[in-house]
Order: sequence, then structure tokens, then C-alpha cells
Amino acid sequence: MNQLLENILENCRKYTKDGKLASYIPELQKTDPEKLGICVVTDENALYTAGDSDIRFTMQSAIKPIILLLALMDRGEEEVRKLVGVESTGKPFDAFNYSDQALKREHINPMINAGAIALCTLIDGETYDEKFDRLLKLVQKLANNPKMEIDENVYQSEKRTGSKNRALAYMLQAYGLIHDQVEQVLDCYFKACSVLASSVDLAKIALVFAKKGKLSSGEQVFSKEYAKYINAVLMTCGMYDGSGEFALNVGVPAKSGVGGGIMAIVPNRMGIGIYSPALDSKGNSCAGIKSLELLSKELDLSIF
Repeated sequence: MNQLLENILENCRKYTKDGKLASYIPELQKTDPEKLGICVVTDENALYTAGDSDIRFTMQSAIKPIILLLALMDRGEEEVRKLVGVESTGKPFDAFNYSDQALKREHINPMINAGAIALCTLIDGETYDEKFDRLLKLVQKLANNPKMEIDENVYQSEKRTGSKNRALAYMLQAYGLIHDQVEQVLDCYFKACSVLASSVDLAKIALVFAKKGKLSSGEQVFSKEYAKYINAVLMTCGMYDGSGEFALNVGVPAKSGVGGGIMAIVPNRMGIGIYSPALDSKGNSCAGIKSLELLSKELDLSIF
């Protein structure tokens, strides 16, 4: 497996030159666009890596499945469905024009910015600091890495320049989808996006979703029903407005982030984490997607 991963990265490294770093978060411009790393963790907990798999990067939208998970664990599916739908929008992740009429919950899903911001309000906690702390602890538990933390510089950069997310949050408030103080909700969201992870961390988190909520220790962290719910949403919405193409070419639930990470879930078989920060026009890692396409073909990973 290690040799296969090395070969895949060697073949896909050229695609790092096809993309660009995320420009709207200034701190992300400081990363090296040619980095590429991958980790695979199998259902028997065998771990394989290649390339820059130990580099830490901010999770960005790759944390959205865990925001959804904690909202489900705290409030249940009925409350979550009152706030966000499950249909793909077919629009960019930070779009405003989801509807020609009043914005309703069925117009947004948990894997776009508006949906994830809204779901932060469903996480239990007396304060938004407490809500984020609970989210971070859950991420650490899923990755089996208690050292995971936020990148303070990226967090502050997002907070200073997050005008679009601020506008989205006020739009949600205007249509009655959130009722808390916008700046407090956004602070939680910006911190969540700024959590540092490596490809190994993403692969370990993905494996828990692949094993329907069960840790390698055997502990059932969340229900099989929630795993099914989240994997289904990831299949249709996880790769932004490139989700359909990804389903055809790779065929597994996955979530990307503009920090360059992709977390891919192969149900009952493995978790995959990839890092390559050069992005396509939709915000997905160019070399990361190409690597997953090759890996899926070699190992027949598609669920279809």
C-alpha cells in the first residue's frame, strides 16, 4: 500500500500547478502550493502514508461534518432538519443567491458555509466558547489526537477578513434561521475552521465515519443512524458544486476544505486523508482529487 500511495503522488504531483491557494483568507497564502500528502487507515487500523502526510493545515470546511455530527448528537435529527436541508445547492460554498424568495432551511445544507454557521447554534453550551470547546474535544476524540488545536493566526485572519461569512450570518438572522448574536456564532465558526489537522488526523476521523461511529478501541461514539445521515449528505454535497463529478470519478463520501484537505470515507473499508493546498475554481484540492481518482480506480473504492 505504501508503494501504491507513493506512485499515486508521483503521478499526481504535477496537478499542484493547476490550482491556486485560497486568496480570501490572507494567512492561507503563506502555504506552499506544491505540498502533497496522503494517509490511508484501513478497517483493521493499518496506517499507510506517503508524501507530506505529517504537515498540519487548517481543516476549514473539512470540519463541517463534525459540526453536523455534534448538532445531531446534541439536538437530534428533527431539530437539525428544522434548520438545514440535505439537497445540494449546485452553487459555490459561499453563495448568497440560494432562492429568489425568502431564504428557507431547505435552500441550504450542512456542507456549505451558511448551513454550518447555522448549525453552530445547535451545539450545546452556555457560551460559544463552551460550544467550541466541546466541538474541539469531539474532533480530538475522533482523530485520537488530544493535541489538536486552532491556528491562532488563521483564526484571526478569518475573523478580520470574513466579510462574506458575516453577510451570510446576518442573512440567516434576517430570515429567522438563527437568533443568537451573530458575532458570537461567527467566532465559533471561525475557530472551528481554524483547527489544525494532518492527513493522518483526517484519515482517522474518516475511518470512524466509515465504521459507522465506532472508534478503533471499540467504543461507539455516535449512532449508526447519524453515520448514515452524514455520509449521505457528504456524498451529495461534500465537494461543493463539484460533488456530482466527484461521485462519478471517485464514488465515496468526502469533504474538502480550502486549506487543502480532503477527508474521504470508504464505508466499512477505510478512511483517507489528503493534503494539497492548490485549489480548483470550486475550492477543492486539484492534486488531491486526482490522487483520489487514481486510488479509487486502483482499489475499486467506488460505492456505485
